[in-house]
Amino acid sequence: MGDTRNCGDLFSLHRVVIELCEAGNGLARRAAPSGMRQPLPSRDVLIGIVESLRTVLFPGHFGSSEISDDSVAFHMGAILDGVASSLQIQIKRSLCFACESEVPECSECEQRASEITRRFLARLPEVRRLLASDVQAAYDGDPAATGPDEAILCYPGLMALTNFRLAHELYGLGVSLVPRMITEHAHSLTGIDIHPGATIGESFFMDHGTGIVIGETAEIGRRVRIYQGVTLGAKSFPLDTDGKPIKGILRHPLVEDDVIIYSGATILGRVTIGEGAVIGGNVWLTGDVPAGSRITQAQVEKARFEDGAGI
Repeated sequence: MGDTRNCGDLFSLHRVVIELCEAGNGLARRAAPSGMRQPLPSRDVLIGIVESLRTVLFPGHFGSSEISDDSVAFHMGAILDGVASSLQIQIKRSLCFACESEVPECSECEQRASEITRRFLARLPEVRRLLASDVQAAYDGDPAATGPDEAILCYPGLMALTNFRLAHELYGLGVSLVPRMITEHAHSLTGIDIHPGATIGESFFMDHGTGIVIGETAEIGRRVRIYQGVTLGAKSFPLDTDGKPIKGILRHPLVEDDVIIYSGATILGRVTIGEGAVIGGNVWLTGDVPAGSRITQAQVEKARFEDGAGI
């Protein structure tokens, strides 16, 4: 006689599969006319691409450490050749999934993906320049840092910032899904949440970093330093006639050059933090701050009891 227990297990497993399929109808992705579903970008592949790019942006620090001045160009070229083909596939998947034509093999998406990949790779020298300024800002801003190499290898803020700067370039080129997947991977590892749509100037330093949140439309100038637990968020979400949040509205802070924001500060809404201002720890702000100001928690608490206070 056969094993009836196994037969029962198989029957139960079959029922589970059927019920899972039925339960997922509301999450079903769009299928092309052929019945084939458009493949989504692969999270695992994108993580590999970012790690490959990290070895190009910081040669000798990540990947092979046996790189000489004579071999670095060959090393970069070999890695970027593989990145180009892999990234183009992931970008095409993103474009095809969003493509209204729903054609399985969309030549327009193929051409756009190729062009976006070329333009992205052409921006890598500028990304590397920005990251070099970020590394120097980390070393200059942290007395505990023994050298720039320590910041590159050890600081979670620099890891998150590297992912952000790569994702921001793709975001600006009109790629969907992929940029957010890149920044959310860094978020999961570091606790630093930066939306790829944010704008961040050179020489940016996140000290410690854990719990930092920077929203989609936030704009950060040059030589800005922020500490753990800082939120640059939205105060409210305007709704459309269907009660859904309106997309694309400027709703996050504008932080000008040379600002310092200490740990736990929360700044909400499209407010301006003027050049050179210093925002103290645990401050809650929903109003503009003039250039050169020093804002403390005690000042904010006092302002809540005074008419006409702007903070």
